[in-house]
Amino acid sequence: MSDSEEDDDDDDGESGTSGGQGGSSFTSIFDSLIAGFLRVWSFLRGAADMLNIPSPSFPAARSQQRVAASGQSGRNKVALKPGHSLMDWIRFSKSATDLTGLRGRLIEVTQEELQRHNTRNDCWTCIRGMVYNVTPYMDYHPGGEEELMKAAGIDGTDLFDQVHRWVNYESMLKECLVGRMATAVIKAAVPSSPQSSLAPPMSMAAPTEKDSRPRYDWFQTDATVNLVVYAKRKIPSSGCTTVDLEGGALRLEVVLGNMSYMIHLRLADDVEGNVAVHNVPLVGKIQVSIRKQAKGKWSSLGLPLELHNTFLRKKDRALHYRDCVLVSKTEVNHNTHVFRLQLPRGTVMHVPVGKHVYLKALAQGTEVVRPYTPVDQSLVGAPQDPDLYLMIKVYPDGVLSSHLSSLHVGDCLPVSGPEGTFSLRPLRDVTDLYLFAAGTGFTPMARLIQLALQDMDAIRKTKLLFLNRREEDILWRRQLDKLAAHSDRFQVDYVLSDPCEGWTGRTGRVDESMLQDFLTRPHGSKCYVCVCGPAAFTELTMGLLKQQGFSEEELHAFQG
Repeated sequence: MSDSEEDDDDDDGESGTSGGQGGSSFTSIFDSLIAGFLRVWSFLRGAADMLNIPSPSFPAARSQQRVAASGQSGRNKVALKPGHSLMDWIRFSKSATDLTGLRGRLIEVTQEELQRHNTRNDCWTCIRGMVYNVTPYMDYHPGGEEELMKAAGIDGTDLFDQVHRWVNYESMLKECLVGRMATAVIKAAVPSSPQSSLAPPMSMAAPTEKDSRPRYDWFQTDATVNLVVYAKRKIPSSGCTTVDLEGGALRLEVVLGNMSYMIHLRLADDVEGNVAVHNVPLVGKIQVSIRKQAKGKWSSLGLPLELHNTFLRKKDRALHYRDCVLVSKTEVNHNTHVFRLQLPRGTVMHVPVGKHVYLKALAQGTEVVRPYTPVDQSLVGAPQDPDLYLMIKVYPDGVLSSHLSSLHVGDCLPVSGPEGTFSLRPLRDVTDLYLFAAGTGFTPMARLIQLALQDMDAIRKTKLLFLNRREEDILWRRQLDKLAAHSDRFQVDYVLSDPCEGWTGRTGRVDESMLQDFLTRPHGSKCYVCVCGPAAFTELTMGLLKQQGFSEEELHAFQG
């Protein structure tokens, strides 16, 4: 996804990317992929000739700090006034200015009192039982005044969770705290009380069939303890399970569509730090194996911890972070680096295609969170390993990216589990895949391109329209050109908004005529379009695509 801080231009955004300026390791990124692709293609063509199979024109009949499904955008950013960035808000909120109008007093707020503060110049809102005066934040809010006013004078918890569940509002708005609601029922994103026993899973929105909820069991040998989850449905071969083992506490989350099943236990005895996970996709079985520190029999698996054995909507599950270690930081081009992050010893996590993770850090006493999309190890010339590879564009005034740029090898960084609503399911029957990327919005497209060409033969054509400000900003240009030259199934077009004098390619910004020229709908085809970039670019492009007749089911916006 495009992971933006203050991104108003086509190439603005914080996320993973790579560029043609990136040295020998990045020069070979696509070379090995192309060489392998050509070998396989040559073999298949040779086999077809031997068997006298006619060659078809195409192979036999997919491819945006929170993601929107089916192109639905939960958040629209607006252009902020100069001096109203996140860093400016942090400075302003720390300036000892009275932001509540109460001179430091905290009060109990009745429902009637809250409702009286519902105007642009006097706006209070309630989030999880705490009332904030958001009037001074109006001009700093990336979503604009209109979005904040939707929660004016009312409990805005649900509205907040729809868009900002991952934001630490308590830190961001602590100087705006008015007080606590007097009698209102507090709306919470997730239940807060732990299960007191190993009871059947609770569900906030379980599937209709009672027995369709996952369950778990365990068994042991003298040397190992093994936990088995039965999902009661087919599961992906990887990516749906995240395991964290730390200090004797085991946290296992299984994501099943838009639902999340979690096991959370204090293990009965000491174990080694490594965890092994084995999936049986067709029967929906997940086995987690851990070695005991001392051989022997356990009388129980352990004691339940908070939210143990629960089955919730994924969006209602609070983010969980683990501290990852920065292993290396490699320059890609003039403002982009690859950050290699090593997961803790007891963590097993795979980020599926189209998903992202959140990074968080403290900046001047305020917690800042941003989403970043990992890239595949093979795309950065690295061996296959469990580490995370994030390509991050560094902004001089970016709050989080500047902090990340200052990190040294060995420093720790909190990283969430996989998030996002992107699904491969709509791509099953797609024949033509169109990708629109602006700047660092290219990040999720890199893995989609790889997937479409290597694993999805039904996709006859994958076309990328890649928009940037200047020619030196184009990421992976040499590799993309080479891939397009050797594969009839892939095409890339570049667009520059600030081209140099010798540029002969497309120029300008995305508009109706550009889309009409780029998009085609071959007879009998099934199309799918993905868009990623700064919020203004994504909103404009999605609107133009709908004007071109694309339905919600044919669109996906990676939201930044």
